[in-house]
Amino acid sequence: MKITEQHRVQAISEKIRLQEYGVGIFDALQTKSALKKAIKRKSILIDGEVAETSTWIQEGQLIELKAGQIDTERKVFNLKLNVVYEDEDLAVIEKPVGFPTNGNYFKTIENALPFNLKTSTKKDFLPYPQPVHRLDNPTSGLLLVAKTNSAKTLLSVSFENNSIHKTYIAIAHGSFEETAGVFDSKIDNKDSKTRFQVLEKNNIGVANYSFLKLFPSTGRTHQIRIHLSNSGHPILGDSIYGLTDDKQKKLFLHAVGIQFLHPKKEVEMSFETDIPKRFLKFIEDRN
Repeated sequence: MKITEQHRVQAISEKIRLQEYGVGIFDALQTKSALKKAIKRKSILIDGEVAETSTWIQEGQLIELKAGQIDTERKVFNLKLNVVYEDEDLAVIEKPVGFPTNGNYFKTIENALPFNLKTSTKKDFLPYPQPVHRLDNPTSGLLLVAKTNSAKTLLSVSFENNSIHKTYIAIAHGSFEETAGVFDSKIDNKDSKTRFQVLEKNNIGVANYSFLKLFPSTGRTHQIRIHLSNSGHPILGDSIYGLTDDKQKKLFLHAVGIQFLHPKKEVEMSFETDIPKRFLKFIEDRN
């Protein structure tokens, strides 16, 4: 018998049964419905004995969830993704344009992950792989995914400490006088900083567009889009912060690179994608 998750009962202030206490103690069973189904399948043990919904919880007990007994209510979105890297702890995938990373929708990248990734064989495996950060719906590029509870926790801490480094490319309106610089301004009263570099293909065609590489050191919502818009150089195809006469239907923002310390192997990992075809075509058509 393989155990996937464990929980040790700490001090409790009043008597409580498993059917109330157990909601949310396991990542695989976040709802009351999922908990009841797991109990019905006899997949929850208390101190080595099969538990019932009416079992009273006591301080010091060890509650365990047997492997393979997970909530199967989630519908999988059969969207084929480009898997850049995968091991037992994590994966790096390439998110296409037009899909939210997660949320209260069916067609999300998170719901497509089980269709593309293998379930980890590690003891603390996640029943479904989970993204550890977000890319906006119209933004494409590299997305880091956790496959175990420990990897999820450690990668989340790395993001909080700004020790995971992401690189983006964008095509923006207008020409930059400088070849590099930093956008450093508050977003929603929070510090935000994005370093930028103007690539060789600066003035693209007669309409004056710029091809940029960007390095955000903070992770505010829509940070790069807001920084470029506030600088007078909104991203091509930005329906929220862009120009009203912009006819492009797709946002020209792509997460091209990601660098991080592997939470288990403790080695530096670095991944980079090719420049999307829509970027190359836009530049080629105007040169």
